[in-house]
Amino acid sequence: MQVIENLKVKEKMYIEKLENGLTVIIVPKNNLQKKYVIWGTNFGSLDNHFIEPKTGNEISIPDGVAHFLEHKMFEQESGVNSLDTLSALGVDANAYTTNDHTAYLFEATDNFYEALDELMDYVQHPYFTDENVEKEKGIIGQEIKMYDDHPGWQLYMNAMRCLYKVNPIKIDIAGSVESISGINKETLYTCYNTFYNPANMTMVICGDFVPEEILKEVKNRLVEKDKQAEIKRLYEKEPEEINEKSIEVTMDVSNPLFMLGFKDKINKDENMVKKHITVEIILDMLLGSSSELYKKMYEEGLIISTPDLDYEFSREYAHVLISGQSKDPKKVIEKIQNELNSMKEKGLEEEHFNRIKKKIYGGYVVEYNDPGSIARMILADGFKGINSFEYLESYNLITLDYAKQVLNDIFREDNMVFSIVNGK
Repeated sequence: MQVIENLKVKEKMYIEKLENGLTVIIVPKNNLQKKYVIWGTNFGSLDNHFIEPKTGNEISIPDGVAHFLEHKMFEQESGVNSLDTLSALGVDANAYTTNDHTAYLFEATDNFYEALDELMDYVQHPYFTDENVEKEKGIIGQEIKMYDDHPGWQLYMNAMRCLYKVNPIKIDIAGSVESISGINKETLYTCYNTFYNPANMTMVICGDFVPEEILKEVKNRLVEKDKQAEIKRLYEKEPEEINEKSIEVTMDVSNPLFMLGFKDKINKDENMVKKHITVEIILDMLLGSSSELYKKMYEEGLIISTPDLDYEFSREYAHVLISGQSKDPKKVIEKIQNELNSMKEKGLEEEHFNRIKKKIYGGYVVEYNDPGSIARMILADGFKGINSFEYLESYNLITLDYAKQVLNDIFREDNMVFSIVNGK
């Protein structure tokens, strides 16, 4: 078992790659009552075109299959829903689908091994029929319609449509009512057998465990499966330029919503952790709660609360997002642009840069206090090919000069878009 230690947060990761290809990562937290398990597959909404490893066949699937499959995994042949079983055990269970992975999880203080039995049983035993797939289309169709009426979700999806020409990130994770109508049990079994192979999956366990003992418990519950070859995913090449400058819609909101986006280039050889931390520092300097721009706009009544500041990236996309509420969103966007131009012209102020850099680092350290945060972070980072401890190690690599370079590379007028939801 490989052991990776980070002395800064006094944490260890025990990593074991099993014969069937499954990666198991254990983070022991001594004397902690909470135990957290998350089991993920490297299959998200972007993976709708691939080559099946066993047959070599090229497969295209409807939008929304990864999310649909996540919904169907809980249903058992016995008619029992595994979420109900887990709830009856008193554990907090859930699942989610993102652009690049699907995850099944639970948090427990008691009945941990009974819950582990159930988790590992339902994830390894899918049960799809013509009837239960048809029934699910109605349920997911309602969910899609609900999100169509959700201002925050429409704000985000319209920003994605502005940023990207062909990347499937511009399509809702759940797909559309039309796309899911093309899903059948054969589609689900094909995707399950391809993407839910242990070689494409990772399990992260965090809590008061002896690594060797909990690993043995996991192995005892595994269904025997052959290790498969790597899945070849087929993605259409995304152009560097944005798709369109802006989208504005009108919805039932008390105050208009805005989202400013900057499209970043994908460079497979780049240190994405270093870049991610740097973008977070720049965003906090620009619009964090202690920034001059935020204080000014808040005092003027232009902005209602601290904006959300994000850098989202995976193997196939990368972008910066700034979002919030304002009575005059276009004025806010103009002020942000002016501040960015000023930061480029004057250069980043060193003392401010160092202060925010320390604050960001402190935020990473705090994440290691909660077993759920640790496990979800390690899983998501792992599917991006990142060891989560890199965020603590790369911190020292970030210089003022590098931050200036990132500021000029990403925060440009030509790769900037905005999405606005105006009130009726």
